[in-house]
Amino acid sequence: MEYIYASLLLHSAKKEISEDALKNVLTAAGISVDEVRLKAVVAALKEVNIDEVLKNAAAMPVAVAAQPQATQAQPAAEEKKEEKKEEEKKGPSEEEIASGLASLFG
Repeated sequence: MEYIYASLLLHSAKKEISEDALKNVLTAAGISVDEVRLKAVVAALKEVNIDEVLKNAAAMPVAVAAQPQATQAQPAAEEKKEEKKEEEKKGPSEEEIASGLASLFG
């Protein structure tokens, strides 16, 4: 992936994507260069119009998640309210909490 990023960096700087230029960018980033991969990337990118690929990639539609209907959401909200009321009833009273804290300090 680093090879592609380095190629995009060279392209955005309007530099030729050559083996030497790509190797210099990768070396400057502290990445050890694999000569076989370097040659393969340069050879593959010679036949690609990077501007066209970037234009098409930016124009791809994004799928929108379906939203639940409002009628289905209302019963769930009512159930949550009932659960909250039950939770409030189950908890210890303030007096029990105060007596528990008092016992800690003797």
